[in-house]
Amino acid sequence: MVTLPVMSARLNGLFSLLVALTAAFAATSSAVAAEPTPAAQPNGPGVVRNEFIYTEAPFPQCHASTIVETPQGLVASWFGGTKEGHEDVTIWVSRYENGAWTAPQQVADGVQSAALRYPCWNPVLFQPAKGPLMLFFKVGPNPMKWWGEWCVSHDGGRTWSKQQKLGEVNGQPLIGPVKNKPIQLADGTILCPSSTEHDGWRVHFERTADLGKSWQMSPAINDGRTFNAIQPSVLTYPDGRMQVLCRTKEKVVSQSWSTDGGKTWSEMTSTGLPNPNSGTDAVTLADGRQLLVYNHTVRGGDERPRNREMLNVAVSSDGRSWQAALVLENEPGEFSYPAVIQSANGLVHITYTWKRQRVKHVVLDPAKLQTRAIVDGKWPQ
Repeated sequence: MVTLPVMSARLNGLFSLLVALTAAFAATSSAVAAEPTPAAQPNGPGVVRNEFIYTEAPFPQCHASTIVETPQGLVASWFGGTKEGHEDVTIWVSRYENGAWTAPQQVADGVQSAALRYPCWNPVLFQPAKGPLMLFFKVGPNPMKWWGEWCVSHDGGRTWSKQQKLGEVNGQPLIGPVKNKPIQLADGTILCPSSTEHDGWRVHFERTADLGKSWQMSPAINDGRTFNAIQPSVLTYPDGRMQVLCRTKEKVVSQSWSTDGGKTWSEMTSTGLPNPNSGTDAVTLADGRQLLVYNHTVRGGDERPRNREMLNVAVSSDGRSWQAALVLENEPGEFSYPAVIQSANGLVHITYTWKRQRVKHVVLDPAKLQTRAIVDGKWPQ
């Protein structure tokens, strides 16, 4: 026979256990609910995988990612810190190993002395056909006064050399590739698409024929008035032509063409695609098509999507007529500054800023993309 005091003690114990289990379940549910679900977008034809490169990091904000394929696998980089422009913003790297991304690793900072520190900006990864993995980035108080620095890795991004300035050409600081990846020409020359913002927004090119030992800098290809353009991407064509696509203040993606290996460029014109003054990136696919990742929106206004709320993929067979292929994101928030490459297996890899909190990685099979016409500049519903 169980006495009342014993029964009461057992009931109290069961009650305490139930409370503890309920609290634990609630905490777990809350944690799961708070964790973003990267599979929510995108999920259209051609999407192979989408994921966050990291979910926890020692910095609250991130931006301006870049991605590259090395002989050892994929490597991504971005800048992270308190917020863009804060002196604690540094350059971070992650590698894709054994089916997952490694924890973010800081590889460069803007420390000038014990008393002076600048933010870092816009990393760009590039793997030449021969030579080490290159990581370019900017250091300085702002985009009008920054300069280019770089470091290299001989083991696929595991370890890095000491960062150093790229140097100067005719008294002008080298910037390196300002946001988007270089291309390597048939003679081995690395052509870096670059731009400056101190005298209008103007696009230029920097090239090295000896893996960064010496550099040449071109004049600006636009006057910074008709088009305020920066952050070009370089596309190539079988007949030797090149095309750049650029971010502008004029609410469109601008373009320019070269027929002499990037030495001279045509007058800059509009592509007809909208741009909310936000970075883009593009890549020439192995099948000859061009693929562009950009915000198909304009800045301001009351109609959604606007600003950097929608991130899109378009493709073209000639660089002039573009077809809608995929919506990567479309909701309130910021989805911006994409980087895009095609890996050796034919898949397309895109990274971009997700609400300034994460870097998102999306993998596409370009052969499975379903395209639709863009009529009168409107993204098809």
